[in-house]
Amino acid sequence: MNFTRWSARLPGTQRRAAARAELAASPDRTGESRDTREAPDPRNSHDTPEGGENRDGREESESRQDRPGPQAHDAREGAVPAARAEHLTEEPTHPSPLPPPASPTSPTPPTTPVVEDLPVRDVLDSVPALVALVHGPDHRLAYVNDAYVTAFGPRTPGHPAGEALPELHDLGLLPLLDQVLRSRKPRTVKSRKASDGRSYTFCCTPVLKGGDGGDGGVLVFATDVTDHAEAAERLRASERRQRETAVTLQRSLLPQELEQPDDLRIAATYQPGGTEAAVGGDWYDVITLGGGRTALVIGDVMGRGVRAAAVMGQLRTAVRAYARLDLPPHEVLQLLDGLAAEIDANQIATCVYAIHDPNEGRLVYASAGHLPILVRDESGTVLRADEPTGPPLGTGGWMHASGTVPLGPGSTAVLYTDGLVERRDADLDEGIAALAGALAGATGTPQVICDRLLRSAGVAADHDDDVAVLVLQHPARNGPDGDLFRNAALELLGGVEAAPRARAFASGVLTSWRFPTDLHDLGVLAASELVANSLQHGVPPMRLRLRRTDRRLIVEVTDGDDHLPRRRRAEPADESGRGIAIVATIASNWGSRRTPGGGKAVWCEFSLPPRRT
Repeated sequence: MNFTRWSARLPGTQRRAAARAELAASPDRTGESRDTREAPDPRNSHDTPEGGENRDGREESESRQDRPGPQAHDAREGAVPAARAEHLTEEPTHPSPLPPPASPTSPTPPTTPVVEDLPVRDVLDSVPALVALVHGPDHRLAYVNDAYVTAFGPRTPGHPAGEALPELHDLGLLPLLDQVLRSRKPRTVKSRKASDGRSYTFCCTPVLKGGDGGDGGVLVFATDVTDHAEAAERLRASERRQRETAVTLQRSLLPQELEQPDDLRIAATYQPGGTEAAVGGDWYDVITLGGGRTALVIGDVMGRGVRAAAVMGQLRTAVRAYARLDLPPHEVLQLLDGLAAEIDANQIATCVYAIHDPNEGRLVYASAGHLPILVRDESGTVLRADEPTGPPLGTGGWMHASGTVPLGPGSTAVLYTDGLVERRDADLDEGIAALAGALAGATGTPQVICDRLLRSAGVAADHDDDVAVLVLQHPARNGPDGDLFRNAALELLGGVEAAPRARAFASGVLTSWRFPTDLHDLGVLAASELVANSLQHGVPPMRLRLRRTDRRLIVEVTDGDDHLPRRRRAEPADESGRGIAIVATIASNWGSRRTPGGGKAVWCEFSLPPRRT
């Protein structure tokens, strides 16, 4: 064989192996001199490939047979040494289009077996995955490989899968075998934990015998995914811990117990998103302002997780601080807007801040990009407070304004976040309209109405967004209960004679309300001091208002001057400055605020003794 020509066409490893085999097959070449091996026969110097024709038209192999002697032996065995054969990389000048003829002295090239020649059972036995083959409509076991036996123990062929493969029955795979055999389509079941404590992904593939497949079977191929399943479970556990941390933080930042004003009945519900959703920044609060007035607030911090909950907590704390200033709703939102930008310029929040005054029978509110308040009156008609609404908190550059919506006796109002009405497949206005319809038919206590609104909106434990709902009712009180809620007012006209007239009015009203003597005297003294302070420092119009609830007595004086009084220590020589100090000493609570349109209101409260049941 002329190895010089054909070695250039073989890969390097095969060329070296062929050269070594050629040298090993020629033992008599070891005794030849270097000159004899390297000197080719001039008669064989033609570039004619093995098996090709020479110039006379005869086969070169035949001409070799006619040339005896050592030179013929060299031409037959090849004239290139093994060292040179390993370094040959160039193609011959005239490559032959035909393969070289087989030679009894040339090495046999390795052959790759075809698929039909592979021992399939031996291959399946060596596969690390679990393999089982069942046959027929009752899935009789035909084969299991060694990995399957190692995992679940030896199995006896010929028995139905329900008996021979009980682990498949425990995993619920037997109906899947029926489905695969019937549909002739493969099916996969991911990450099932088997009886051996490991997790497998099972792939069931139909094995059809013949054209109709009536006598076919199912090949069950199980891959061990225990490491993947354990890693996924660790990840899920970590996500659950993070979510529980955020939920705990959020719930701790929400009011643990709602304040219950004298004139309102309030309930609230917070429903975090489902297990696959990170907790958001929904929040609510109820703040008693004194003088019978109540502030109600609900908001939603955009985003999810611990960061949103932390921002929500800061905003809620700020709202409570600003509420103590007893500012109008739009001024509170103006302050919150600047604070939200300082907390996080990239964090946007919506909010509604409303104040209820039982003497006015309405809600005064301001909205920063939040959803409208819904109010159902005593007749069942639902009102929607749409205006005014400004941009969300944190955007800056906007002057918020306050609006009003009626909230008389017998009315119910609902404040809520977008998780209650917003759906991906429906318009937001449709969700608000559906909520208004549910509110129109909802009756009962505020907590019952909360639960009914959640059910009507389809909010369940796996809801994809946080939901906060705040429901307040202004009950219509009649009969004996109505006697516990009374109002009386006097317009203060004239000059200095208004003070004794105010004292006489207060004394008569408190006597008619059957207050005890000590409380009667304290109420008259407080009314006298507040009226005297207003006559000295305020301007008309002036008004004295007395109000009682089932828990307290409220004395309030209004005038047209917006200068708020403050408590100060009067010196012994001072002739004034002791009125507010006296009121603050004898009353349970006192305060002052500016009224819409100019002016101020100064009030104080006295707690009533508990009623006898």
